[in-house]
Amino acid sequence: MQPLDITIVVLFLVGNILFGLFQGKGNKNTGDYFLGGHKLPWIVAMLSIVATETSVLTFVSVPGLAYRGDWSFLQLALGYIAGRILVSVLLLPIYFKEGVTSIYEVIGTRFGKGMQKIASSVFLVTRILGDGVRFLATGVVVQAVTGWSLPLSIIIIGFVTLIYTISGGLKTVVWLDSFQFGLYFLGGVITVIFILFQLDASLPQIFSSLADAGKLQMFVTEGNILVNPMMFGSAFLGGMFLSFASHGVDFMMVQRVLGCSTLGDAKKALISSGVFVFMQFAIFLLAGSLIYLFLEGVPIEKDREFAQFIVNYLPSGLKGILLAGILSAAMSTIASSINSLAASTVTDMLGGKMSLKGSRWISFGWAVVLITIALLFDESDTSIIMVGLEIASFTYGGLLGLFLLSKTKRNFHTASLAIGLVASMAIVFVLKHYGLAWSWFILISVTLNIIVAYSVDVVIKAVNPETDRQSN
Repeated sequence: MQPLDITIVVLFLVGNILFGLFQGKGNKNTGDYFLGGHKLPWIVAMLSIVATETSVLTFVSVPGLAYRGDWSFLQLALGYIAGRILVSVLLLPIYFKEGVTSIYEVIGTRFGKGMQKIASSVFLVTRILGDGVRFLATGVVVQAVTGWSLPLSIIIIGFVTLIYTISGGLKTVVWLDSFQFGLYFLGGVITVIFILFQLDASLPQIFSSLADAGKLQMFVTEGNILVNPMMFGSAFLGGMFLSFASHGVDFMMVQRVLGCSTLGDAKKALISSGVFVFMQFAIFLLAGSLIYLFLEGVPIEKDREFAQFIVNYLPSGLKGILLAGILSAAMSTIASSINSLAASTVTDMLGGKMSLKGSRWISFGWAVVLITIALLFDESDTSIIMVGLEIASFTYGGLLGLFLLSKTKRNFHTASLAIGLVASMAIVFVLKHYGLAWSWFILISVTLNIIVAYSVDVVIKAVNPETDRQSN
């Protein structure tokens, strides 16, 4: 990096810290700290959802998917929009009606505090593992661009994020997310414009070359739909149920819309975020395709394509902006994770009995855990973005099943709910062992969860009718 690039990155990092410290003065209680006082504009909440969801994986893997293949990843993004609509219709009204701080309070009200803590525990484990992968992806890119070691890259990013998150709470996280989204989206646009000016061809010629190389294919209609996660039916349904679960029962995502003042604003924020995600993926896939033309398709190490382009071909200044964009994508997810982990811990595990100072200490503890997990992760042969999605697929089905069961009128025994939850997670290991595409994991696991919970509950109450009156 040149001095100009270093200056841009340093100013970006310092600016985030100062903004967090300034915003932190407005937090008077845990309601302000964890939900922004329910005063978040829906547009800001929407941009925060997009920034939190896509993280640095957008930079690391999505351009690489286009470089090595085509645009079939957009099939998932179409499913994301459908999944958000389901959340807006089926789950958001419950959350706003109950007036919850943590969505797992719904489970506690319906099935008891024990199940609330179990659901929250599943969320906590999923979040720290999934964000450990995202943190690793961040370090990989920063290492490639700066030359810093992987551990140093992770520690610097974690330290800066920790300071502004602990100080400012959700309001700071969401507003910075919005700015950070604009910055890394700008990075994708800059890349596209830069390459278009570098290529000695007109736009029609460029897209014709991409089409001839099969780089613009979006819909995959040939192959085994049960094995290939990028087959249209598999990808669309996988994306729909992944979004239904992630934006409906993963507190990190739902927390943003809970900060909105009304249910209508929350729905607008959530559904609009799906459209923005689609647009964002399209921009970064286009960037990856153009890099393929620019570099004439030379083989590059997986998930290093965009980073190598930034290091070797972008001029000073633009390189600094792109690195700031990468840091933005990383920090938005990490900050959101820290705040939601702390909120769930305080509300679900500790019964909401925690001061603002204590909540900040819990945030600090989770930040340390995330940094440690990231340092312990290692890269695998699989594209990093797919690893992140697979981790979520192991637990999301069980959580989604619990929330869908809460909408029924049946008084389930705690044991039947717990057995259904365990079965829904165990089946994913079986499905993965037999090679089923990960995009089917959530649909199958949520279905099994509901079937097992009902079946076990019927057996328990048939053996001991007294439990029907004692349930909940």
